[in-house]
Amino acid sequence: MQKSRVTRVGSLLVGLTLVAAACGSDDDEATTTDAPAETEAPADTEAPADTEAPADTEAPADTEAPADTEAPADTEAPAAGGSDGILRLGGILPETGNLAFLGPPEFAGVEAAVADVNAAGGVLGADIEWLPGDSGDNGEVANATVDRLLAEDVDGFIGAASSGVSLTVIDKITQAGKVHFSPANTSPTFTDYDDNGLYFRTAPSDVVQGAALADIMIADGAASATFLVLNDAYGTGLLEFTQGPFEAQGGVVDLAEIYDPKAENFDDVVAKAVDAGSDAIVIIGFDETSKILTGLIENGVGPADKLIYGTDGNMGNALAAAFDDPTVLAGMRGTLPGVDVDGELADFRDKLLTVDPELLDFSYSAESYDTVIIMALAATVAGSDDGVAVGAAINDVTRGGEKCTTYADCLVLAEAGTDFDYDGVSGPLEFRDEGEPTQASILILEFDETGAIVVKGAVQGSVEV
Repeated sequence: MQKSRVTRVGSLLVGLTLVAAACGSDDDEATTTDAPAETEAPADTEAPADTEAPADTEAPADTEAPADTEAPADTEAPAAGGSDGILRLGGILPETGNLAFLGPPEFAGVEAAVADVNAAGGVLGADIEWLPGDSGDNGEVANATVDRLLAEDVDGFIGAASSGVSLTVIDKITQAGKVHFSPANTSPTFTDYDDNGLYFRTAPSDVVQGAALADIMIADGAASATFLVLNDAYGTGLLEFTQGPFEAQGGVVDLAEIYDPKAENFDDVVAKAVDAGSDAIVIIGFDETSKILTGLIENGVGPADKLIYGTDGNMGNALAAAFDDPTVLAGMRGTLPGVDVDGELADFRDKLLTVDPELLDFSYSAESYDTVIIMALAATVAGSDDGVAVGAAINDVTRGGEKCTTYADCLVLAEAGTDFDYDGVSGPLEFRDEGEPTQASILILEFDETGAIVVKGAVQGSVEV
């Protein structure tokens, strides 16, 4: 089933409502804003047309898909690969590389879902088979993993966390007639990508996260900002969709510096940020963020002195672990697509901890859980584990029909032939035809006085078709 391509990212309307969470402070007052219908990055920072986003979390510049990564317009839909009655899912998640801190919660989410599905009777009368694999932070590692898993006849792939890495393997996966389902890609590129109707994601587009971050900055009193941005699809895409809404609300961008994450040092980047003298500094990056922050702090412009923001690619306990004294991060704020597992999803958190007792971060764990449940339900509805058949059923299991919130409950409805609507642990989902959620929660995170991350509130966003 080819997805409809009638709605493009540039025409999306994003409605955001800032709401204080139970643990939120009085400083996080409720506001409502709409992002402009279209935003553009400055001419010297605009992302390539086919790149990102990744939260949600993407690969460095040398891992980004080349300009010709996108499938040609005349690419024919893949033929069905056949069904052997066993739904096999392969992982392309970060065990290594600069997003390795996202690996443990994503693997835990997948493994918890596989256990729940199999405990409820499996799919088509058989247990799901889970074949984990590493995405690394570059296309070489990811492609090797994909080749291995294709040879093992998987029906669907879960990953990558990085949008840039996903762009290096999406054609290989979808042209083979397999489902490509990411729990963490946020690049707007994927909304209109020619994927044969086989690419899906539970993470929201950075159209939502960018507008949320802009809202938070304005609410915090930032009238001007400097952006320090990883040079890849994720970085430049999130810059575009943060800068536009920020400027639309009266904010001024003094500097948008695109940097090479593989640079030997970031002295020039830090110097430019210090010289800009903005009210706020936004770092859209990965593990190199700790080096940039160290330079800023040494120059007297750390979180104790200025509004400093991060995003889903760096707002994790791994960032604090990079400092001998994590309290230097106190006051740094940022965004993360997801739900508060320590609050509303405490039971889910406990389930994850039974899978991996050493979990420190829970980023994209709920989204990873839902990828498995959605594919399992889609295979049940399709009556087949064939990738093309599963892909054709995915969108509809998340929308319309009778609400259900667990695999076991949805399975009863599916086997009875009842139209159902799976609302996952990551949110209502409600996929549109492009294979992505129309509703999302963006958490507001902050490092407290001890250097630990706490949830201060959430922005509820929706993408109107």
